Amino acid sequence: MLKIILCTAIHLLKNIMQYNFDKIIDRDNTASVKFDLREKVFGNQDVIPMWVADMDFETPDFIIHALKKRLEHPILGYSYRPDSYFQSIINWVKRRHHWKIDKEWISFSPGIVPAVNMAIMAYTQPGDKILVQPPVYHPFFSAVSNNKRTLVENPLILKNGRHHIDFEDLKSKLQDAKMILLSNPHNPGGAVWTQEELKKIGDLCVENNVLIMADEIHGDLVFKPAKYIPMASVSPQIANQTVTFIAPSKTFNMAGLATSSVISSNKILKEKFDQILDTIHIGMGNIFGTVASEAAYNHGDEWLDELLEYLSKNMGYVEEFITEYIPEIKVIRPEGTYLMWLDCSDLNLKNKDLKDFMIHDAGLGFNDGRIFGTGGGGFMRMNVACPRQTVELALKKLKKAVKQIQ
Repeated sequence: MLKIILCTAIHLLKNIMQYNFDKIIDRDNTASVKFDLREKVFGNQDVIPMWVADMDFETPDFIIHALKKRLEHPILGYSYRPDSYFQSIINWVKRRHHWKIDKEWISFSPGIVPAVNMAIMAYTQPGDKILVQPPVYHPFFSAVSNNKRTLVENPLILKNGRHHIDFEDLKSKLQDAKMILLSNPHNPGGAVWTQEELKKIGDLCVENNVLIMADEIHGDLVFKPAKYIPMASVSPQIANQTVTFIAPSKTFNMAGLATSSVISSNKILKEKFDQILDTIHIGMGNIFGTVASEAAYNHGDEWLDELLEYLSKNMGYVEEFITEYIPEIKVIRPEGTYLMWLDCSDLNLKNKDLKDFMIHDAGLGFNDGRIFGTGGGGFMRMNVACPRQTVELALKKLKKAVKQIQ
């Protein structure tokens, strides 16, 4: 009997969350893009901001403690990334994603978007064709156009609540492309590409000698039964022409520390990237990004597991609420990321712009789906990485606004 009681107690303890994701944090007047630029972006300071892809949860305590510890030393001089920094990345991707990488494969970048731009500079020439799969993370478009490359689109197909790849179209367009910008997991739709899908993409790229730039920043944020698979882990041939971008920024809510990794097992590709990095002279990074990244990857497993559970419940709540109370909107529940893709086309806002409706009628600061390119019209992207109380308030406001236009 005592053994049964002990086992029950242990089970209950395991299900008690150590971290409080319900805590409301006031982010106003912190130079927060998400909160303090509401008037500039939406023309309405009072919208509930659910757009920028950072979280309204506290950055984990083990990261804050590591930063405070470093601040005990009074000199913030030039620094480098020690072996322990690289080892924390190596251990994390092996432990969480079963991908074995070496220190010699890892380069630094102060963010994924800078890394994508540097990769375009390193591996392509003006006029070269670069393929994207819209609707997709909008800085991909500017990365191509600002570097005077030619944008080629392989639009995704939305079917049965998930985006799918048009492989016939992809096969045709890869024949004269130099590079593909792959979002894995996909932002904004949340599809987590399967082993089969990744292999088909990768094999086509190998066949056509197309370089794969894999933005995998959301790879830690995947919900069962989906499974994040690094593109470069699919086969040695695919790995040889893949450059992977990862970061702790989305996972641990530390985007402001501007620290990410660029990974390639192909020595020539790594050297070309590092040449651009050295030319621009931005490879040093910053002390606090290094310290925070190492702490995150060394101590973040339990926090991330609890985060994923909380996010999954938030998504379930959104899906159930909208299905019951706002059936005019269809929810594309993501397999990965904390971003929900809302199909608002049935609202039939003929004389009122959808974006304007969300801002001024519903009081919500979502991302307008049109910024994600082809297939984004009529959609909104909603960030649910926030306390449940915020989600509930946003949905009540949306429900009220929709009823008023019916």
